[in-house]
Amino acid sequence: MAEERLGSEIIEIMECIRAGRNFLLSGGAGSGKTYSLVQILKQIATHYPTAQVACITYTNAAAIEIRNRAKTRNLRISTIHDFLWETIAPFQKEMKQTLVELINDPESSIKNPNADEEFANDFVDGVKYKEYVRLDRGEISHDEIIALAQRMYNKYPRLCDLLIDSFQFVFVDEYQDTSPLVIDILLSFLVKRAKKNILGFFGDSMQSIYDASIGDIDLHISNGSVVKIEKEQNRRNPSEVIRLANQLRTDGLKQEPSSDNLAPNMKNGTVKLGSIKFLYSTDFELEKIKKSSWFSGWDFSDAEKTKELRLTHNLIADEAGFAELMAIYDADPVAKFKRDFKTEATKRGLSINEDDTFKSVVDSMDWAYARGEHKGKQRKDVFLEDALSRKLFDHIKGWPYQKVQKIYLDKDNLIDDKVAVDGVTIREPRRDRLIQHLFRIQEIISLYRENKYNELIQKTSFQINSIADKKTLRDAVGGIDEHEDATIEKVIEYADTARLCLKDDRLLGFIEENEYLYWRVKDVPFREFQRLYFYLEGYVPLSTQHKIKGREFNNVLVILHNGGWSHYNFEYLFDSGMIQSLSSDKQARYPSILLRTKKLFYVCCTRAKDNLVIFYPKPTPGVLSGAEALFGKENCINLDL
Repeated sequence: MAEERLGSEIIEIMECIRAGRNFLLSGGAGSGKTYSLVQILKQIATHYPTAQVACITYTNAAAIEIRNRAKTRNLRISTIHDFLWETIAPFQKEMKQTLVELINDPESSIKNPNADEEFANDFVDGVKYKEYVRLDRGEISHDEIIALAQRMYNKYPRLCDLLIDSFQFVFVDEYQDTSPLVIDILLSFLVKRAKKNILGFFGDSMQSIYDASIGDIDLHISNGSVVKIEKEQNRRNPSEVIRLANQLRTDGLKQEPSSDNLAPNMKNGTVKLGSIKFLYSTDFELEKIKKSSWFSGWDFSDAEKTKELRLTHNLIADEAGFAELMAIYDADPVAKFKRDFKTEATKRGLSINEDDTFKSVVDSMDWAYARGEHKGKQRKDVFLEDALSRKLFDHIKGWPYQKVQKIYLDKDNLIDDKVAVDGVTIREPRRDRLIQHLFRIQEIISLYRENKYNELIQKTSFQINSIADKKTLRDAVGGIDEHEDATIEKVIEYADTARLCLKDDRLLGFIEENEYLYWRVKDVPFREFQRLYFYLEGYVPLSTQHKIKGREFNNVLVILHNGGWSHYNFEYLFDSGMIQSLSSDKQARYPSILLRTKKLFYVCCTRAKDNLVIFYPKPTPGVLSGAEALFGKENCINLDL
């Protein structure tokens, strides 16, 4: 391919490479960053045929996609975890020492399984990378690998030299979602060595919507260690969506429609106009709204072409079929009651013996309603009028008060909003250990049903030494079908006994520390969890606004409702003047909340290939004014008229 026929961003990147400079390719939504990555790989193969290249992705599926598109020699494509593991695995002595250090470091993310005593282990069988964690056996998983590698690269600089010798180029796809620990290895440790290689980053800081990720590498750009190159074209969105998206960006990047007549947003040599609408009304009857004329031609049963995006999961759980699990994690009566009791006891300065039973402590305080329909009644008595509350209280009333106070439930630990690119999951930021374990079981079931036996074997703890072992494995996985009407606990026990998915340190520790939560969840039918799985995997048209990153749909409906989540505020997004009415504390948090909200809204809007509709219930005059500025007055529709 002649270089003069390449896109301008490819030419700029090749100039950086010739000058020995690290670079960042920053491209907005739908810009074709993966295409550019593939073209760079091909250029390197042409101009530097002996150079070894490492390309870091987040899943094997993403690695395979890039490899198939690039088809170049001397290319090592792998997940970030596999890549880091392969660079540290040969150094078992150093790895053992460092792992013990991390386990005993109270600031480390790797927690000591025996918190009452110092962890000591010679790991005689070595440290091994598994799908699960059993620290006493030296078995670690994804999260531990990143923390371990970061500590080792810092502690043993020779690792940096070996990596530089092995790979003259290291590229990171979707860099903004990378752990800061990985960026540390590359831009804090590697760049300080006398030897050098070229580091390339591909992504979009505007699509960084998770606090735990690096977000951007602006510090490294400002200090000159990375050259920023922008890709301005947009191949996905129609012109109306591009116009809206450009107003939302905070980094100065302005996209323009692709000049490629074969781009998805082109039709007959002209970019598609598309449609954007801001609908509002005084009520919140979504089914009625979706039947209005503004959704003519939309098929809300087609999850591939149409998506309805909401900020929270509460309006989704009933419809998607996981309401019982959602109620446990988000509306547990005991969790609220014990929290309210502690607040009241603290306010009164009540002295509590934390070894006393929860019931005796509650009975010791005269805690009555001062007003309302229950005025004069003891709050415990009113609480116990509800059958479910009474059942739950009976289960924990004999527990020590301090044990009950440790009960913790958080719906975010049930619902994990994944980051995905081109339908491929690249990050799973938050699930509790129980839900992670159930996901692994369901993934094994799915691989079995799809006849993906090689991947199935890698996912399980089953030892395969013969054809007979393979048949035994198939029979074992098939046996789960007989348990799908059983409870979650029975499926977990079966998968462990059959050695399909072992109960590892993470799960056992979680159950021990969260006895109440597990007691509540274990009797829920496994089929309800499966419906949660199907929802999170995108098999239904409903989705939260976080988990559709990287996806695209013909029609997108975005419901703007905060749902009580203080991390976001859509009113801030449209009404900039409202900051004057906020308290000093809220004014201090305003910039971070606004930026977080704007990034999320940008991701939502740029999913639309044809039609984008925003619905805002009960907007203030300030919100309407902001909406008209963004969408155009002609595109703001009052559904009450």
